[in-house]
Amino acid sequence: MNGIGWLSALWAVPMVGAAVVIVLPGKQIARYLALAISLVVLAIALVLAVRFDPGGPQFQFVEEHQWIPSFGTGYLLGVDGIALALVLLTAVLVPLLLIAGWNTGASDTGFGTRSTQSYLALTLAVEGMVLISLVALDVLLFYVFFEAMLIPMYFLIGGFGGANRSAAAVKFLLYNLFGGLIMLAALIGLYVVTADPLGGTFDFRAIAGAASRGELGASPAMLNALFLGFMFAFAVKAPLWPFHRWLPDSAVEATPATAVLMMAVVDKVGTFGMLRYCLQLFPDASMTFRPLVITLAVIGIVYGAIVAIGQTDVMRLIAYTSISHFGFIILGIFVMTSQGQSGSTLYMVNHGISTAALFLIAGFLVSRRGSRLIADFGGVQKVAPVLAGTFLIAGLATLSLPGLAPFISEFLVLVGTFTRYPAMAVFAVTALVLSAIYILWAYQRMMTGPVKEGNERLRDLVPRELIVVTPLIALLLVLGIYPKPALDVINPAVDHTLRTIHQQDPVPTAEGASR
Repeated sequence: MNGIGWLSALWAVPMVGAAVVIVLPGKQIARYLALAISLVVLAIALVLAVRFDPGGPQFQFVEEHQWIPSFGTGYLLGVDGIALALVLLTAVLVPLLLIAGWNTGASDTGFGTRSTQSYLALTLAVEGMVLISLVALDVLLFYVFFEAMLIPMYFLIGGFGGANRSAAAVKFLLYNLFGGLIMLAALIGLYVVTADPLGGTFDFRAIAGAASRGELGASPAMLNALFLGFMFAFAVKAPLWPFHRWLPDSAVEATPATAVLMMAVVDKVGTFGMLRYCLQLFPDASMTFRPLVITLAVIGIVYGAIVAIGQTDVMRLIAYTSISHFGFIILGIFVMTSQGQSGSTLYMVNHGISTAALFLIAGFLVSRRGSRLIADFGGVQKVAPVLAGTFLIAGLATLSLPGLAPFISEFLVLVGTFTRYPAMAVFAVTALVLSAIYILWAYQRMMTGPVKEGNERLRDLVPRELIVVTPLIALLLVLGIYPKPALDVINPAVDHTLRTIHQQDPVPTAEGASR
C-alpha cells in the first residue's frame, strides 16, 4: 500500500477543510461543509480499517518522504493496530461533536461575526493534528503536531463556553506547554544518543529497533532522564495524577462538545505516546520507573472516583471520572502484560465513547436548565424519559456494567494487573464500588423523585440530539457484547510492543498444580 497516500489524505482533508470553512461567508453553509468534511475523514478511516491486515506487517499504508535530511527527520507515516483503533475513534466522534455543537458560536462574540466558522475550523484543525500525531513514524513530526494541537484547543476553550473560560484556557495551555518544553529537551537528547549507532535520526522504527537491541550509545542514567522527559509531557496530556489539575476547569468551562474533543480525543494522544514512545524507545527505563508509574496510576484511579462522589456540579463530576479512567488506561500500559495493554488500548476507545455519551447528554440537560448544579435537578425522568434513559445507559457504561463496552476493557486491565501486581489490582478494584456510588447517586438525585421547580418544562431529546446520542449508545452495546473485531486488530500490535521491550506474560501458577 506504499505511496497511495491514504494517511496523508486522512489528516490533510480536515486541515484543508478548516482553511476553507473559516473563509466561508455563511454560517449555515459552513456547518454543512464542516460536517461533510468530517464524514469524508470517517470514510477514509473506514477504508483503512477494511484494508488493514491484522496478520500483516506491523506498520501498514506506509508513506516515506524526505523532510529535513540533514537532521535525520522525514515525513514518515504508518499505522498499526493501536493507532488504527484511535484513528477510528477520532473519525467517529468528530462528526457527532459537530452536530452536538451545531449552534455553537451563533451568539458568541469572542470571534466577532465569524464565531461559527472559527469554531468549526478549529475543531477540524484539532482533528487533523490528532490524526497525524497517531500515524507519524518520525518522532520530530509527532512532536510538532503534539504541541501544535494546543493552539486550536486553547482557542476552542477560551473562545466558547462558560464565564471563566479564559482562565481555564490559560491553565490548559500553561500546563501542556510546560510538559511539551520538557519533552523538547528530551527529544534533542534522543537525537544526540542516536548519533553514534544510527548517524542521528528521528525515525521511530530505527530508534526502537536499536533500543530493543541495546545499541543506543547512552548510559542508563541518560536514558532514564530521556524517558522522564517524554513521560512527563504525556502524563500532563493524559492526565496522570498529580498532573491533572488543569482538566476539571477546562472540561467545565468549555462547551460540552469541546470538552469531549479534549477528553475523548486529544488526551488519548498522551496515553498513546506512553505506549508507543516511552515503552519502545526506552524499554529499560520503563522497567525502572514502572513501579512509580503504576503507583501514581492507582492513586489516580481511587482519587478521581472519591473526588467525583463529592461533586455538586454534574460536569465537574464527569471530568473527575475521566481522571479515574485514565488511571486504568495507564495502569494497563505499564503492567506490561498482553491482557493489560490490549485492555488499555480498548479502554482508550471505550472511554472515548462512554465519556462522549455521558458528557454530551449532561450538556443537553444543562443547556435546558441553565444550571450545572446537581441539586437543581430532580424528577427529570418524568418530563424527559429518553434523556434520562440515555443518561442512565451512559452512566452504567462509565461504571463498567457487564454488557457495555468499558466492562471488557476494564476487566482485561485488572486481569493483566493481577497476574503481575495483585496488590495494585486489589486497590484498583475499589474504584468499581466508588464508581457505582457516584453514578447511581447522581442519577438518583437528578432523574428520580418528584419534579423540582424549574424542571417542569424540560424538553426531551430532539432529533438532532438523538442523531448524536444513538450511535454512541449503539457502539457501547455492540462493543460490550462483541469486542472481538477491535481486539483482533489491537492484539498483534500489543504483542509486537511486548516483544520489542522483551516482556512476556507471567506464567500462571496454582497451589497443588505439581501434585
